[in-house]
Amino acid sequence: MALPTYASPLEKVWHYAYLVLCGLIFFFLIAPIVVVIPLSFNAEPYFTFTDKMLSLDPEGYSMRWYDTLLTFGMTNPDAPRGWSWWVDAWQNAKWVNAAKSSIIIGVFSTIVATVLGTLAALGLSRPEMPFRRIIMAVLISPMIVPIIITATGMFFYSNPCAPLGWIGLEPSCGKLAGTYLGVILAHATLGIPFVIITVTATLIGFDQSLNRAAASLGANPRVTFFRVTMPLILPGVISGALFAFVTSFDEVVAVLFIAGPDQQTIPRQMWTGIREQISPAILAVATLLVIFSIALLTTVELLRRRTERLRGVTPR
Repeated sequence: MALPTYASPLEKVWHYAYLVLCGLIFFFLIAPIVVVIPLSFNAEPYFTFTDKMLSLDPEGYSMRWYDTLLTFGMTNPDAPRGWSWWVDAWQNAKWVNAAKSSIIIGVFSTIVATVLGTLAALGLSRPEMPFRRIIMAVLISPMIVPIIITATGMFFYSNPCAPLGWIGLEPSCGKLAGTYLGVILAHATLGIPFVIITVTATLIGFDQSLNRAAASLGANPRVTFFRVTMPLILPGVISGALFAFVTSFDEVVAVLFIAGPDQQTIPRQMWTGIREQISPAILAVATLLVIFSIALLTTVELLRRRTERLRGVTPR
């Protein structure tokens, strides 16, 4: 924003000092993320900038770590890259399998969190709902409580023979831990608060008289919801679903407590790689996750602008 012509010299100094301060804060926050990107193209197996990289020598840069994401764990990674090679990578590559597990868990947990969170937000938005504040505090508690406490509770809740254990695969005492269902429910629990908050924020500006108008014209509650309510709150629902998916895709603590050997997600694979076999392939994965996060944030911003246009507010 440009300064007005009547601004005093002191106001001008403060304005530019404020811009410099904001720039330094932005650099402090973004530098640890941005520095990962060039390091992922390092030709050497190091986590530091080599002399060739600093001198911009092309020999100092390589795509070898991105290629490792496809070959690590393969039965025959040196075979000619034909159809059988890609089948081998799809079935045996550890990073590929971790990506598949993350997507499967993320998609299904997002569906569960979006449905339950949207229903909860719709109920909490009604003025006749009793104990709304208490219920809201309980529902968003997974966002506030430290994740290690939540993960520990989930472990005991889904552990075989636990007093509150679910009826699952083992007929003797029930088991959710070590199954896809257990991880999906755990991630859905962590994603529901994000859906509730975003949908509730959308419902604040929702005109309830539209529902009454639809009912006066003969529409039943189901038709009113899908024809009137849902189209107007859809940007908030999608935003909440995106946040729930990112929460699931990035979660590692609950996975370490609940998941079994078959549920090797990307964060868990990164954790394993840091502990057992340090490789710059982790930097390649981090770069891809940064790009993925930027795409999701861009989508959320576009949805926010669409919501403002629907409400008649000019986006800034």
